[in-house]
Amino acid sequence: MLRVAVIGSGPSGCYTAQSLVQQDPGVRVDVLDRLPCPYGLVRYGVAPDHEKIKSLQNNLRAVLEHERVRFLGGVPVGPGGVPAARLRELYHAVVYCVGAATDRRLGIPGEELPGSWSATEFVSWYSAHPDATGLPVPPGPDGVPADGGFLGGVRSAVVIGVGNVAVDVTRMLARGAAELSPTDMPHDALTALAASRVSVVHMVGRRGPSQARFTTKELRELGTLPDTGVAVDPAEAALDPAYTDPSALPAAQRRNVEVLRGWAGAPEPGTRRLIRLRFFLRPVEVVARDGRAGAVRFERTVPDGHGGVTGTGRFEEIEGQLVLRSVGYRGVALEGLPFDPATGTVPHLAGRVLRADAVAPGEYVAGWIKRGPTGVIGTNRPCAKETVTSLLQDAPLLLARDLPGDPLAALRAEGVEPVEWTGWQAIERAEAELGASLGRGTVKLPDWESLLAAARAAGT
Repeated sequence: MLRVAVIGSGPSGCYTAQSLVQQDPGVRVDVLDRLPCPYGLVRYGVAPDHEKIKSLQNNLRAVLEHERVRFLGGVPVGPGGVPAARLRELYHAVVYCVGAATDRRLGIPGEELPGSWSATEFVSWYSAHPDATGLPVPPGPDGVPADGGFLGGVRSAVVIGVGNVAVDVTRMLARGAAELSPTDMPHDALTALAASRVSVVHMVGRRGPSQARFTTKELRELGTLPDTGVAVDPAEAALDPAYTDPSALPAAQRRNVEVLRGWAGAPEPGTRRLIRLRFFLRPVEVVARDGRAGAVRFERTVPDGHGGVTGTGRFEEIEGQLVLRSVGYRGVALEGLPFDPATGTVPHLAGRVLRADAVAPGEYVAGWIKRGPTGVIGTNRPCAKETVTSLLQDAPLLLARDLPGDPLAALRAEGVEPVEWTGWQAIERAEAELGASLGRGTVKLPDWESLLAAARAAGT
């Protein structure tokens, strides 16, 4: 009987477990996650108002409830948790599906100022990730904290990046309480966003409209927000030749350009909020005002004729008391595994981990830590299948090694107390009860203490 540990319960981890049990009728899979809750970025990265995408949790649930799959939450791997070497002793094979846990940096002065954050931190805050730190706005010049908590005193926001995450955080800043209240957003985040006085959100890209990374479906949502106008400067966008004539573009980019052209010029008057989409601006500095972020200084760029851009030496500042960088995710080295810092991935051959260019028996990767933060959720299916194919080809060699017994018993003997599936179900019940008490639907528990307390109520 092949025993496999899958590290990470997001889409790549669940698709790996699913592929294993579908292809091998005898395999047993433990899906370990350092968080007490499953589903990874489907729970903690998909925007709260995207209910259709979040419903993918139902498909992932079916995998984790399979009779030969066991969910073990609250089990960190690496420093302070279970060493990678110990997992190799307890399982025939270990598949790391740990994603890309951090964000890319801009590398510009002022990036660390209060009020300047990564979009990842902002998403974690409104998604109730238990590791999310509070995002306080420092007191004003008079020493008195601004009203509205995290967003107090923020009138203008600058989102640097033109991908789907940038669209998500822009949309969250523009949505009203009536639209967010039915979601599972934590109550503190809902309260802060409801009290927000943000009136302008600038979403800024260093290249042109035809090279933006958002999908047309996400982009169009910005035009459906109540009491919110959207504006594109046609002269600025026209620096991209494909904006003027998009006929030669691939279909996805052509649709994006067509949507953006529909927003050219001045927005409709009388809206409460305005979203400005800016292009050909490269950030060079977050500018301080009263000890915190107050603006972003950009250099105007132009196409270089080779798919990139070049600076012009002309600069402008865009006001923003909140600055969110959304320029991509990045993988993080896991203790005990090789890591390529240039790509933010683990070196591999068809999913088999490579150590010094040689295959490491019994060690595998899938998902973003394997290929980098690219693709959509569904991209993880073929990625996981390739890794599982490699693993099952190696099965005869892997099964030649005897294991000490049930890995869960061994982990418990070493002081590890996982949150099992019944504990996760107890967390779900507690979130439903919290929502009911607030007159809302399900509302996420926002911190480790409340999550673990709910899990303990189930005796796990």
